[in-house]
Amino acid sequence: MKTVILCGGFGTRLKEETEFKPKPMVKVGEMPILWHIMKIYSHYGFNDFILALGYKGEMIKDYFSNHCNEFNITFADTGLNSLTGERLLKVKSHIKENEFMVTYGDGVSDIDINKLVSFHKNQKTVGTITGVHPHSKYGLIKIDKEKNVVTGFDQKPLLHDYVSGGFMIFSKEAFDFFNKGQMEDGLRNMVKAGQLSVFGHEGFWKPMDTYREKEELDQLWKEGRPWAVWENN
Repeated sequence: MKTVILCGGFGTRLKEETEFKPKPMVKVGEMPILWHIMKIYSHYGFNDFILALGYKGEMIKDYFSNHCNEFNITFADTGLNSLTGERLLKVKSHIKENEFMVTYGDGVSDIDINKLVSFHKNQKTVGTITGVHPHSKYGLIKIDKEKNVVTGFDQKPLLHDYVSGGFMIFSKEAFDFFNKGQMEDGLRNMVKAGQLSVFGHEGFWKPMDTYREKEELDQLWKEGRPWAVWENN
């Protein structure tokens, strides 16, 4: 089964780094975050990737062609200004199997990919997304509601609700639901048809949307490497 990684965006919220390189090539530790993502999939035996390229895509192609050859990669130029739905439609010809996986080029997790695949097969829906718990961007105030007195602060707590964390799997029928807009348009179409499932992941997940999050991932990599499933025995 192939894994499509969306690598074409401009990464404007990380402009400190993406002015000079595409976001998937921003390093966490000593390696691009794209490498980290691919190592997660490869650990579970999914080593065939389609990289949907756009902004500065030649840098990604050069790196993985000439400096890192541990993965089987198809490089697909999906256009500079294409939205995510169009990028998926443009890689359709590279997918021959009945199912394929999709993720973003900027988020890592300790997700068990095999469990995700098994869940999707049991659900028998067109698509499955992974639900993850985000951290609040703000510190929350704890209040004694009877006295209206602040009892403490909870700094960036983990929220109970799910958000979509990438790590998706679809049957080929999914291409009938996508259009040239955002990929989320296709997901909404699946929801209307009752064809989208959610795999709840309760473990580690973190995106790299901002420079602060890039620094936080660097620190996590030094301290505990919570997403480095390939290092587990």
